[in-house]
Amino acid sequence: MTNDEGSPNVQMTKQGLERALRHSDFDIRSSLVIRHSSLRPRFIATDCRLTELLKKVDAADRIALDTEADSLHSYREKLCLLQISVPAVASIDDAGPDVETGSGTRDQRSRLQHDVIVDPLADLDLQPLRRALEDREIVLHGGDYDLRMLRRGLNFTAQRIFDTMIAARLLGVREFSLAALVKGYFGVELPKGSQKADWAKRPLPARMAEYAINDVRYLLSLAEKLEAELDRHQRRDWLRQSCQRAIEQAAVARVRKQDEFWRIRGSGSLEGRPAAVLRALWQWREKEAEMVDRPPFHILQNEKLVDAAVGFASGSVPDYKHFSSRRRRAFREAARIALAAPESDWPVLPRRFGTRPSAQTVRRTEELRRRRDKSAEELGLEPSFIAPRHTLEAIATDQARTASLLVPWQRELLGVTA
Repeated sequence: MTNDEGSPNVQMTKQGLERALRHSDFDIRSSLVIRHSSLRPRFIATDCRLTELLKKVDAADRIALDTEADSLHSYREKLCLLQISVPAVASIDDAGPDVETGSGTRDQRSRLQHDVIVDPLADLDLQPLRRALEDREIVLHGGDYDLRMLRRGLNFTAQRIFDTMIAARLLGVREFSLAALVKGYFGVELPKGSQKADWAKRPLPARMAEYAINDVRYLLSLAEKLEAELDRHQRRDWLRQSCQRAIEQAAVARVRKQDEFWRIRGSGSLEGRPAAVLRALWQWREKEAEMVDRPPFHILQNEKLVDAAVGFASGSVPDYKHFSSRRRRAFREAARIALAAPESDWPVLPRRFGTRPSAQTVRRTEELRRRRDKSAEELGLEPSFIAPRHTLEAIATDQARTASLLVPWQRELLGVTA
């Protein structure tokens, strides 16, 4: 991609993308109506347009953000889209006709909202955007994955977030998907589809752009509604604590031992030679996937990989019609080398030696469970959201782990100290 206005990626905006992103009037049950800027939502693929966005971001204290990646379509997942919604409070002169509020009074408040999609795959310098985001509160929904993608793809670590899913759960909402919350608060049905789409595809189809922008279109207003309810229940600080923990957890790199990668679902039943063959086939599959830049399951699914290892170890020669001649030879060669390996090279299945909890630990766990369930019933919360069973067992076994497993509001409800 280039910054040339005549490139296919920029022409995409002129050939239907802006039509897909253009907002219609929403039936929002609120005294604050979302209106749309006279500047139509844009697909940002040039530094010039990014500069325009940065001016709006700099003027806002809070923005909504979502990400799309291509984990289902490439070997190394990459950040493909950044959907951003930036608020701008309109003046009374710009607000248009008076708005009927839920209470029946007249209200002239209105918000202009700029919804854009930034293309990280374009030839853009995204560092100014990263710096602009650092001082903003970021509104996300179920933000763990987005925070990790932002750190990986933009080298960005949020300082403050408002996670609408966490907020909803703190209010006792049981249906807390974004679609359920938008339907419940605004009466709008979000269209389904595109979850498994290839977000690296360019030009981006209009239907995919529409799906992507819907992930941020309602977040700012949703956050305001949830925030007001949290204040009424005096749980705003609970949200702050939980969101801060989410930031901390997303910043921790998930590390596995190198020799554990090949232990996929179904591998636990394999030992000895079949395990050696499975390890070799897994390594073969990784090389193939990297070579063609496709997810490993596109080469051979886990279940078939385990079956193939068992088959080779029992003397058969598994085959798959979708293999090319070259891939088939490499597949069989990997198995042959593993079958010929000495027993000393076979992988050793790590043994897990569990110990039965002491009677004291069992009593302590049960006491924590009773406290949790009592608090959950009184507050209208899901018990597992206060603390799942495995967390109760962990702190009953070792109270020193309390601070790392529970935030202050959870500890308070359970009556435990860090």
